[in-house]
Amino acid sequence: MSSFKINQHEAIYSLSDALDLVGVTHIHHGKRVAYIAAEIAKRAGWSRVRTDELFQAAILHDCGVSKTLVHARLAQFEWENEAEHCAQGAELMNSCALLSPLSDLVRHHHTHWNSVDAVHLPRERRLAANCIYLADRVDISCLSMRGTSGNLLLSRDAVRAQIFEKRGEWFEPGLVDCFMEVSASEGFWFTLENEHVSGYVSRWIFESAEVEIDFLELRSLVRVFSRIVDAKSAFTREHSEGVASLARFLGEQFGLPERSCEMLELAGLLHDLGKLRIPDELLEKNGKLTPPEYASVQRHSFDTYNILRNIHGLEEVALWAGQHHERVDGSGYPYHHAGADISFESRIVAAADVFQALAQTRPYRGPLPPLEILAILQEQARSEKLDASIVQKIESLLDTCHRVALAH
Repeated sequence: MSSFKINQHEAIYSLSDALDLVGVTHIHHGKRVAYIAAEIAKRAGWSRVRTDELFQAAILHDCGVSKTLVHARLAQFEWENEAEHCAQGAELMNSCALLSPLSDLVRHHHTHWNSVDAVHLPRERRLAANCIYLADRVDISCLSMRGTSGNLLLSRDAVRAQIFEKRGEWFEPGLVDCFMEVSASEGFWFTLENEHVSGYVSRWIFESAEVEIDFLELRSLVRVFSRIVDAKSAFTREHSEGVASLARFLGEQFGLPERSCEMLELAGLLHDLGKLRIPDELLEKNGKLTPPEYASVQRHSFDTYNILRNIHGLEEVALWAGQHHERVDGSGYPYHHAGADISFESRIVAAADVFQALAQTRPYRGPLPPLEILAILQEQARSEKLDASIVQKIESLLDTCHRVALAH
């Protein structure tokens, strides 16, 4: 089993970038919430370790939201069933040993300070969760009140008044007082602008060093990304897991080194990360996509690559995942790479993606049996879309490939 050097802050930042895609245009919400929460915590005199954990939970607080329909509700100051995405996010955090300490903060980031639901938490955890809630509502209030000018200074008094009105009921009084103090300056509001809040978070990344983790720990972290993607639609549930398993299996059959096979599995888990930007209705459309709709879908592999390439240590994984729609003859997307410009590992991920998708139910068809899948793959090999040697390997192990692709 291999080990990998990863900056956990860098990986979390990239996951935040992926979550931004769900909002389509309402981006950097998690980063702004993390900034606001951290500034409140600093004013309250929290330790660096405690503030860092708060920052991590805040930047990922909406990880339970995959669907664009649900994300649209986040712009409301309060809505029915808002706790559902908190519970889903907490479950995701619990699935990863590296992120499980954040679970209770994510679970209660919409819990009112005076709610009995939070009473069982230790006071320090209660405060952290409530700090995220306060910061979250500040950003949502800014979104609804900024007006046509986009200048937050014109709405800051109204935002501050709305938060202060909930002092003692929704938000812990001391946290509100700290917010009122830090938000008195113009600089606080200017930092909420996209380019400045990104810079603030970038400085947080550079304060963290790379750590060595084993493959199982890294896969656990990566699975958080893939589960968020697969939760977008019932038709794509477990798709990433299936592609990952098949890609690794094929790599092993070709005798690739163990580390390459592990990275193939990671690339399979991450290959559709960019699909978080695609509106739910397109993924579930029962019919052919229109040209504008197809153009929207085509950018997902580009988004996948651009998010993942920022994680040092996973550069090859980012490339293999981002090239899964490139084709040997250059007819793929998003770069129209061809021939030797497409690595063998990328070709494996591409073939595994096609195979697994054909084996799964889609809104416009049922799952195809192995022989029909093979016929489609062979046609794509003949037309130089897929790598012929990989398709031949699949043919020689057809039933096993089918079982591996659907084993989850």
